[in-house]
Amino acid sequence: MFINPFFYTSYNGDQMKTKSIWETTISLPEEKKELPQTKTDILIIGSGIAGISTAFHLKDCKKKIMVIDKGRIAMGVTSKTTGKLTYLQGTCYQKIKTMYDLDTSYLYLNSQKESIQIVKDTISKYNIACDLEKVDSYIFANQQNEIKKIKKEEEILKKMNISYQKCTTLPNQYPCKYGIYVSDTYVFHPLKYLLSLMDICKKKGITFYENVCATNIRKKKNLYMVETSQGTIEANTVVICTHYPFFIKPCFIPFKTHIERSYVVASQIIKPKSFSAILPKNPSYSMRYYQNYFIYGGESHDMSHQIDYQKNYEKLQQQYKKYFTSNIDYMWCTHDILTEDHIPYIGRASKQEKNLFIATGFNKWGMTNGTLAGKVLSDLILKEKNEYTQLLAPYRSYTVQRILVLFKNATNTGKIFMRTKLDRNPSFYTENISVFKKDGIYYGKYIDKNGKSHIVYNKCPHMGCSLIFNKKDITWDCPCHGSRFDIDGDIIEGPSTYSIKIKK
Repeated sequence: MFINPFFYTSYNGDQMKTKSIWETTISLPEEKKELPQTKTDILIIGSGIAGISTAFHLKDCKKKIMVIDKGRIAMGVTSKTTGKLTYLQGTCYQKIKTMYDLDTSYLYLNSQKESIQIVKDTISKYNIACDLEKVDSYIFANQQNEIKKIKKEEEILKKMNISYQKCTTLPNQYPCKYGIYVSDTYVFHPLKYLLSLMDICKKKGITFYENVCATNIRKKKNLYMVETSQGTIEANTVVICTHYPFFIKPCFIPFKTHIERSYVVASQIIKPKSFSAILPKNPSYSMRYYQNYFIYGGESHDMSHQIDYQKNYEKLQQQYKKYFTSNIDYMWCTHDILTEDHIPYIGRASKQEKNLFIATGFNKWGMTNGTLAGKVLSDLILKEKNEYTQLLAPYRSYTVQRILVLFKNATNTGKIFMRTKLDRNPSFYTENISVFKKDGIYYGKYIDKNGKSHIVYNKCPHMGCSLIFNKKDITWDCPCHGSRFDIDGDIIEGPSTYSIKIKK
């Protein structure tokens, strides 16, 4: 498999690491790669925060539990997060209130606060060293016309009896016209936390296997037969925590969500601060500190609206340089699945499937919602009550507002699907990148710096969208649902479960 260079030279000549700061500050253990087991009581697919948290909460249930991942353990989307534990999540409460009502916003708020408490309690009980730090959490506006949105969120928080403070400046002097902040929120090192949970699970007999890609699920009487790259696994209960489910039915997630891509930089600084903040405009910007590093994210966009990803990397660098002087040391990107009603899908995949569960659509707040997923899913499996089951149910009832957003998302996906079919070679492609047709089949071609050609199929195996070449990451990306492939066709990120290698 092609591995991206560890260093990237920015538009202004700076060299930076292309992995997240979390990936380069942990030592990842080698896990089992061969799959001798073919039967288990509970199979968890995906080893991010949702999957491992679910395993953690099930560790004492005396059932045989197996966790598999198509890549390295913990190296999916969780390794790309900014590592915030906050319930002050942009302007989500006014959005949820618009979709439903104030009570629903309040219930979601409580779920986020409980999730933070779960992390705190777990760290304390097991003495986990993951750089947990209590910080103030801000939402703010830096332009006059954005203040109204912040004040609207403030009014809702006041109705929900949340204690907050007002401000007109941020601790690092980033431009701020008006904002609010709360004090009972946290930041941490997500991979240190996650790998500690995995160690606890392993001591309880839970097995982990990496480089095992699940490709299909079929029912055989009351059992699930999960087809993988290493054979079929038979399970009584299956939990899908793959960030984006790799199947379409019964959840129909591609039609109920959209994908946003975000970009993150980190720079070494002399005087770190103790706060996190988000500027909830479009595009939004996020910031926090980790030890002597400042982490700044932004330029997020709907995958269906922007296909020249290089421009967004450059825009974020320009935005950073506008306010900060230190050199950028890290740069990476991440994908987020956004639901049409701003509430995750966590629970049974459908009313009919009693033992098939999913967790997806964390709306950019994966650390709290992934933790929440672990508790809700384990309670459902163990048949214990959980007050958030109906709130998060993937099959929850539709409102008029949800239907309108669903239609909008479907329209946007349809537009990018057609755009990539009509314009196979967009103007930003350089001479070493091309899409060509041969014998009725479209292929993607990339010529590397040594003059070697890398040719792959140019159609995403998931739902047939044409792929776009990502010049910065040197990958073929699907603008419809976020699948990514390296230049030789191997899968980097789903929902696709198949490569785009040329069949010989």
